[in-house]
Amino acid sequence: MHLFTIFGNPVHHSKSPLMHNKVFYDYGIDACYTRTLLEDGSKLKEVFLRLGLKGANVTVPHKEAAFAACDEVRGFAKRAGVVNTLVYHDKKLIGYNTDADGFLFAMKKFQNVKKVLVIGAGGTAKALVMRFLEENLEVSVLNRSAKRLKFFESIGALTFTWDHFRIDSYDLVLNTTSAGLEEDSLPAPQAMLETIFDHTRYVADAIYGKLTPFLALAQTKKLPFIDGTDMLIAQGVLANELFGIHTLSKEQILTSMRQSLTL
Repeated sequence: MHLFTIFGNPVHHSKSPLMHNKVFYDYGIDACYTRTLLEDGSKLKEVFLRLGLKGANVTVPHKEAAFAACDEVRGFAKRAGVVNTLVYHDKKLIGYNTDADGFLFAMKKFQNVKKVLVIGAGGTAKALVMRFLEENLEVSVLNRSAKRLKFFESIGALTFTWDHFRIDSYDLVLNTTSAGLEEDSLPAPQAMLETIFDHTRYVADAIYGKLTPFLALAQTKKLPFIDGTDMLIAQGVLANELFGIHTLSKEQILTSMRQSLTL
């Protein structure tokens, strides 16, 4: 049996096992997907090998640690420096990133998005900002402190801390932080977010499966919004394909994964 997991902290909320196991069940694939709480990202490769995994996904806060753990990094992940999908092949841990294309898929619900404000500066933000820039979008990044903003400056994004933020008009405001995942918290001060929401057309949160305080605030402003569900499904389809244990089409994987979230 092929074993897979998702590494994260926290990870108990993850719906990835439901999605991947539904694919395996529907098509009679001898595989199982679980959750693994990982507190120390530097131990990722050690734990991966000890568990005898064929592949894994990685969620917050370990996507940059996953990049460092790989023997080889391929595709977009190599440019972004962030890995969310791991595959063990020929005794090598190979890393990929499916987050960015997953969010581009989710963004199809929004029209004429050209200017984006990304809140947060972690691994998810790195992947999405780089991909947005590759799509010729104008991107600004807002983070509590300046410590993690140098990367974004180096690739051409505008950067702001809470103390030095200058309001502008945006087509989309996206939260990539974990604020609202476990507690009723916002990714930036409420007054600041209210002003930002008065100057945007759409709002999105990478967190899925709940109305976060961030999205609830957008709702009070009557703004169209999405949570991270479509991104989750789209990146999951790409990851399942990369695991390399079947020849299913993207459409077959997508159908099973969508069904898993409605059961």
